[in-house]
Amino acid sequence: MDQVELSGGVMPLSQETVKKLIQQSQEAKQQAYCCYSNFRVGAALLTKDDTVITGCNVENACYNLGVCAERNAIAKAVSQGHRSFKAIAIASDMNDKFISPCGGCRQFMREFGLHWDVYMSKPDGSYLKKTVEELLPVSFGPEELSM
Repeated sequence: MDQVELSGGVMPLSQETVKKLIQQSQEAKQQAYCCYSNFRVGAALLTKDDTVITGCNVENACYNLGVCAERNAIAKAVSQGHRSFKAIAIASDMNDKFISPCGGCRQFMREFGLHWDVYMSKPDGSYLKKTVEELLPVSFGPEELSM
């Protein structure tokens, strides 16, 4: 069962919620600006207060200035005052394997905690669920800076 840590307790995400989050990430993928790679990615981020914020990848002719869908969604959420997240769903057009966040996105997610879910999906709606901690074990985060 999918679970989310909430202030000491554990709260399951319903299959309906997961399905809807994946659908929203697939819809966000439609807005991708990826004229160089033609590799569309969408993300749908679920905040602790059940707000869904979407993002897509936005490429740039100066390649390293592009932004991934996951970081786009998280930055939008932070700019709207959200700092705690339950889950993020990620979608691409790959049929043969699940889309996985890049290393930079994993570290960006880690900034906001280890114990929230990442749903890596395929276009058919199937998914693989991992926590941020599983995707970035033995990580460096904000608490290390306060030592």
